[in-house]
Amino acid sequence: MTIGILYQEELKQYDFGPGHPFRGDRYIAFYKFLRENLPPNETYKILEAEPANEEDLLLICHQTYIEFTEQYYRAAHMGLTYPGDFTLFHSADNMPTGTPGKIEEAARLVVGQAKKACDLVQAGEFKKVISVGGGLHHAKRSYGEGFCLYNDVAFSALHLMQNYGLERILILDTDAHAGNGTAAYFYEEPKVLFIDIHQDPRTIYPGTGFADQIGAGDGRGFTINIPMPIDAGNDAYELAFDSIVTPITQEFKPQVIIRNGGSDPHFNDGLTQLGLTVSGFKMIGERVRELTKICDDKLIDLIASGYNERILPYAWLALISGLTGIDIELEEPEPIPQAYRADHAFYKAEKVIEEVKLCLKQYWEYLS
Repeated sequence: MTIGILYQEELKQYDFGPGHPFRGDRYIAFYKFLRENLPPNETYKILEAEPANEEDLLLICHQTYIEFTEQYYRAAHMGLTYPGDFTLFHSADNMPTGTPGKIEEAARLVVGQAKKACDLVQAGEFKKVISVGGGLHHAKRSYGEGFCLYNDVAFSALHLMQNYGLERILILDTDAHAGNGTAAYFYEEPKVLFIDIHQDPRTIYPGTGFADQIGAGDGRGFTINIPMPIDAGNDAYELAFDSIVTPITQEFKPQVIIRNGGSDPHFNDGLTQLGLTVSGFKMIGERVRELTKICDDKLIDLIASGYNERILPYAWLALISGLTGIDIELEEPEPIPQAYRADHAFYKAEKVIEEVKLCLKQYWEYLS
């Protein structure tokens, strides 16, 4: 089965500037790594997309936010100062340093890729499409944060609902940080099951994503947060899939799966404190691939995060290997410390899983 991979060199413009944790060279490095380790053949096809237009952005953002974001970042790229209160629209971590890339234009491209991924999957041209650079899950309708300008994860689900009439969409967020932006879009929406596996929010940005945050109104029970303990590794993640993700997905019966998340749950990411190895990322991909059997193999996958640039291409390709079933031998690029050779946080993860089940038991037959 040929998969589609959305990538183009312009993604490198999603770059907040020298000294910032989020640089655009990650995309160039990954594409080079991909071609070296999996040369183009019948297994995948590189695709390009058009940037999102104004109508697309209005599906997920308010007009005033789009206008400020467009003008501010275009001025920053040219070394100019744009008048207006940055803090009304963005958090400090979205402030570029030095001379940034064409961030806003690249952010439009990321949303455009998400749109094309949805359209290709729904048209049956590909069962699985991967958007390199996608997964900007912290952005909200009128506020950008966490290095995210426009939320392509939310766009994907809303586009599928509005233009294809889908009524059961699973968003699975495996980024180390809770997807607070995505959660805000769908907190009261029963058509979207949002499952978010992330580091304990007491220990990491954005400080949300607790087990008892389960949605509101008609959407109560359709937001599922699994806050993993510090150092949680491969075994703890497998437990989360076995105990929560897989059985509830089987009960929900999604028509399509949207997954987002990159390499930042790795034990040596630098900005996080989780314990996955490269083989753990492949395992996550394999588990998601198994879940797609529920929805005719339909998957939209969005990959951008990770802050150790040596680890990042290995973890991303391991995810893709698992998601697609393409067999690639990938060794751990750095020695695994003794502390991570066994999952010492497993017993803490068991307690988290029990807490999650308790919070959700009245909403899912499997847990009742």
